[in-house]
Amino acid sequence: MQNPTQIWEWLKVHIKRNCRLAFMAAFVVGVLTHAPIMLSDIPNHDGLDSLYFDQNMITSGRWFLTIACGFSSYFTLPWLIGLLGLSMLALAAAVLVDFLEVQKSWAVVLISAMLAAFPVLASTFAYVFTLDGYMMAFLFAILAVWCVKKWKKGFIAGGFFLAFSMGIYQSYLSLAVVLSIYGILIIFMTESTVKEKLLAGVKYLYMGIVGVAGYYIILQLLLKIQGKELAAYQGIDGMGAGLGSGILDTVKSMYRDFFGFTLKGNVLVNNGFSMVAMVVLVLLTLFVLLGVAVTRKWMKSPWFYMILLLLAVGIPVATNIIFVVSPNVTYHLLMRYQWVLFPICMVAFVCRYVPEKFRNMSEWLLLLSSLVLAFNFVVTDQIAYSNLEKKYEKTYAYCLRLLDRIEQTEGYYPGIPIAMIGVVGDEQFPVTNLTEHVTSGMIGMTGDYLLYTGNNYRLFMQSYLGATLNILPSEAMAEMYYHEEYVAMDSFPGENSVKIIDGIMYIKTENENR
Repeated sequence: MQNPTQIWEWLKVHIKRNCRLAFMAAFVVGVLTHAPIMLSDIPNHDGLDSLYFDQNMITSGRWFLTIACGFSSYFTLPWLIGLLGLSMLALAAAVLVDFLEVQKSWAVVLISAMLAAFPVLASTFAYVFTLDGYMMAFLFAILAVWCVKKWKKGFIAGGFFLAFSMGIYQSYLSLAVVLSIYGILIIFMTESTVKEKLLAGVKYLYMGIVGVAGYYIILQLLLKIQGKELAAYQGIDGMGAGLGSGILDTVKSMYRDFFGFTLKGNVLVNNGFSMVAMVVLVLLTLFVLLGVAVTRKWMKSPWFYMILLLLAVGIPVATNIIFVVSPNVTYHLLMRYQWVLFPICMVAFVCRYVPEKFRNMSEWLLLLSSLVLAFNFVVTDQIAYSNLEKKYEKTYAYCLRLLDRIEQTEGYYPGIPIAMIGVVGDEQFPVTNLTEHVTSGMIGMTGDYLLYTGNNYRLFMQSYLGATLNILPSEAMAEMYYHEEYVAMDSFPGENSVKIIDGIMYIKTENENR
């Protein structure tokens, strides 16, 4: 058995330089980009309820999440969780550049930078209490396709990693599918026979079958052991329904969402600079693909056009494969990390196949385009973090004023039942969010306040103001909501916005003319 020193020396010799460079680049860029939120304790609306949370979300299909998040404890510790998560992401970057066979050091650095700065990670940091687990799922999804490529029967190990990735967060299935398509494309560009290509390519399918089947079997066993059922959250209780009678609607949703988010999602492309950079990458990729096709005389082969058609038809489906798992899902930004693979794979493809006589110009264009995208992602993240901090500060000031009003209201006593809707009206307060055009698609980052429900108020005041309020469930407003006395009340901070009626304190925070 080797001692730790021998293992360390073995690792130094056998881990490729580009993998080490990718790890360092992703980790350093990740720390520098996300330091503002790692060094703060800024919750979002979900975070208020997750300051301590065991992450046992098996009813949402996430049977491994509680273990994946357990290494950092179940407390919300942004600095520790951030470091663990970025370490996982950095390992994923190292595996990814090895899978893509990226040789150019500048390309390795910029691919890793795009991966670490992509705004999806910023939104994930808004839900930092699950970040380390999600980044483990991210790593496992990339390891799944890497195993298929590296070993003869790697689809077995790959299926294992895919099952555990989905057991943490099902959305990263799309990462594995998109990368598998790229892996199959590279196989079909080799000079081997059609039979050899098919045998190599079908292993990615085997990995997917093993992984999804393993995930589902383990899920059903654990549900039965714990005596639980899948919840309706995000439509997970209808798992697999997208393959049933509504498959046509599912496919339509896939295409509609793919083109809608790609072109208007305000994340991959959100200004003129990023638009030009993406257009340059797309044109370079098409130019190189056409050049390879002409050189290898593929233009006369029907297989070439068939593969292009399959790619065009299949990429939107692969990217949005989560609609098959849960057709009624609310598709938010945390589920869209796979989109960063498009510029990354284009950089890897052009670096690999560009003809020598065009290499100098192509590499300059690649370098500048990917640098623009990576920097644009960093800027977007900083804008989002700036708004998140302002949301917290405005929420703190708002709750402090509201708490003072509550305690000064005649008839108040500690423990008095309080009924409120929970939203913050936008008529009586100035809208100070200047970032909407940038952060509109970044869940957890947009808006003016952290508050959406009465329970959000209760938790915020309890954890950040040290006050315990007896805020009733939302059902308590059912009868009073349309009552004349409530409708006539002012909205906070109006003089008549807090009122005690029949022993219950009613607080109207929403707009007067709701």
